Amino acid sequence: MEKGKEEIDVNEYLRGIVLNLPDNPGIYQYLNKEGTIIYVGKAKNLKRRVSSYFNREHPNGKTRMLVSKIADIRYIVVKTEEDALLLENNLIKKYKPRYNVLLKDDKTYPSICVSNEYFPRIFKTRKIIRNGSSYYGPYTHIPSMNAVLELIKRLYCVRTCHLNLTPENIREGKFKVCLEYHIKNCKGPCIARQTHDEYMRDIGEIKEILRGNTQIVSELLMDEMKALAAEMRFEEAQKVKEKYELIESYRAKSEVVNSIIHNVDVFSIEMEENSAYINYLHITKGCINQAFTFEYKKRLNETKEELMRLGIVEMRSRYNSTSREIIVPFEPDMEMNNVTFTIPQRGEKKHLLDLSVMNVKQYKLDRLKQADKLNPEQKKTRILKEIQEQLHLPKIPAHIECFDNSNIQGSDAVAACVVFKMGKPCKQEYRKYIIKTVVGPDDYASMKEVVRRRYSRAIEEGTPLPDLIITDGGKGQMEVVREVIEDELRLNVPIAGLAKDRRHRTSELLYGFPPLTIGIKQSTPLFHLLENIQDEVHRFAITFHRDKRSKSQVASALDNIKGIGEKRKTALLKAFKSVARIRQASLEEIAAVVGTAAAKNIKESLTE
Repeated sequence: MEKGKEEIDVNEYLRGIVLNLPDNPGIYQYLNKEGTIIYVGKAKNLKRRVSSYFNREHPNGKTRMLVSKIADIRYIVVKTEEDALLLENNLIKKYKPRYNVLLKDDKTYPSICVSNEYFPRIFKTRKIIRNGSSYYGPYTHIPSMNAVLELIKRLYCVRTCHLNLTPENIREGKFKVCLEYHIKNCKGPCIARQTHDEYMRDIGEIKEILRGNTQIVSELLMDEMKALAAEMRFEEAQKVKEKYELIESYRAKSEVVNSIIHNVDVFSIEMEENSAYINYLHITKGCINQAFTFEYKKRLNETKEELMRLGIVEMRSRYNSTSREIIVPFEPDMEMNNVTFTIPQRGEKKHLLDLSVMNVKQYKLDRLKQADKLNPEQKKTRILKEIQEQLHLPKIPAHIECFDNSNIQGSDAVAACVVFKMGKPCKQEYRKYIIKTVVGPDDYASMKEVVRRRYSRAIEEGTPLPDLIITDGGKGQMEVVREVIEDELRLNVPIAGLAKDRRHRTSELLYGFPPLTIGIKQSTPLFHLLENIQDEVHRFAITFHRDKRSKSQVASALDNIKGIGEKRKTALLKAFKSVARIRQASLEEIAAVVGTAAAKNIKESLTE
C-alpha cells in the first residue's frame, strides 16, 4: 500500500514538472530515485518533447523501462537547437547515462583551426592540440562550418599548402608557387610575393569573423569601399562591396561554446519578495558540464550580494569546483584566494552569463507556475498586489468595478457595470442601467449619470465601495467619473482608465490626474486580467443594448395597436416568433390567437 502511494506521489511530482516546462530549446536529464542521471536528451521544444514520454504508451520495451525508472527531471534552456546539440553531446560523454546510445569512440564535433605558424593555415579538425593554435567552434551543423570556410576563402587569399613557410626557408628560395597562386586563390607568400604583415592583417580579420565580431570587419570594409569610391576606383570598390555584403549575411557562429574558455564557473541570481533563485554553470574546455538552479528562502531580508556569496560557496563545495575564474553579473560581497571575479560586458563570457540568466529566470517562472496551480488564489493575490504597486494604491484592489456605455446615435442608450472580486467576475453583482436624463449621443453625460446613480445609492444603503473604479475609455471618461466621485459625492476612490488601440484591443492603463500611461507588458497575467475586465464590461453592455433595441423594435410594431396588451402581444410572439411572420399571416391565423376584432386591428396597422 505504501509503495502504491509512493508511486502516485512520484507521478504527481513529475507531472508538475512536465506541465510547467518551457517551450524553449534545451536539454533534459532523467534521474532515478538514487539521483543518478539515466538519460540525457535534446529538444527543440522542451515541454513538447518531455511530455511525449508520459502521455502515451511506448511500443519499445527499453523506452517503457526508462520511463518507469524516472524519479526526477532536470533541464537546461538554451537559445538554439545547435547549442542543445553541443550540450547534449558533452553531458552524454561526461555521465555515460545507462539509456543513452554509448559513443563508440571519442569522436566529437569539428572545429575550425587557425594554426600557430609564421603564415597560419585555416582548416577544419576534430582534434584540439594545445600548441598555440586557435580553435573556433565546435560546429554541430557541418554545412554551417563549411559555409564559414567558404566565406573566408572568398574574402581572403589564405594558403592551403602544408609547406614550412619560415622566414629562413622563404629567403633561401626553397619553394615554388603552385596552381592556387596562378588561379588567384593565393598571393604567393612562399616566394615573398605577399608580406607577412599583409597576411597577418587578413588573419586578424578572419579571427574576428570566427569569433562572431563581424561588425569590426564590416566597418573596415566599408571605410575601404568609401575610400576607393572617392578615388574613382569603382571596380575595386565593387569588389570590396561584395565582400562587405558577404560579411553582413554571415550568421553561422554558435553563441554558447568556445574551447578557449576552460574551467570557469558562472553564477546568476533572480530575487523576489521571500525567495532568491541562483543558477550555476561550470564550463570545461568551452562546454557546459554542470548546470544547477536552486532556491533560497530569505530569512532576514538578505541582499542579493549576501545570497550570491552563499550560493557560490554552496555550489563550489557541492561540485568540488577549483575554477580560478567566476563569471558573475555584479561584484559579490566576498573575497576568495586565487579566484578572479569577471563581470563581462560583451563576447563569449557575456554569452555564458546571458545563458545562466535565462535559466534562472525560467526556473523562477516555473516555480511560480507550480505554486499558482497548487494555490490559484495566491496567483490572483499576486496580480492584484502588482496593480497596487503599479498605481501606488493604499490597499490591494480586491473589489474592482468597471463601467461602459452603449448606444447607436443616442438611441436606446444604456450602460453597464461589472464587478470583479479578488480578480474573478462576481456576476450576481453586475448591474444594467437605462440612461434616463441624457438626450442624444453623449457618452460623458451618460457616464456621469450612471456613476452618480450607483454610488449615491451605495452611500444611502451603506454598501461597500470599490477599491478601484475603471472606466472603459480614456482621459475624458476618467475626468467625468472623477467629477462625480470627488467633486459631487466627496468620495475617495481611486480611478483608472483602460484605453484601446485602433484595432479595438486593450492597449494601455491610465492613472492619476492628469492621467499618465502605466507601462504594462502585453501577454503578462496582469495585462490579461485588465483585458478580461474590459472585454467583460463591453460584452455585458453590448448584450444589454441589443436586448433593449430588439424589444423596442417589437414594441414599436405592436404596442400601439388598439386592443393589444401585454398578454396578447406575448401570445402573438409565442405563436409567430416575430413581427414579420405576424405581418405575413392571414386574418384567420391571427384571429385564432387573439380573436377576430383584435386581428382586424393588427392587419390594418401592420399593412399601413
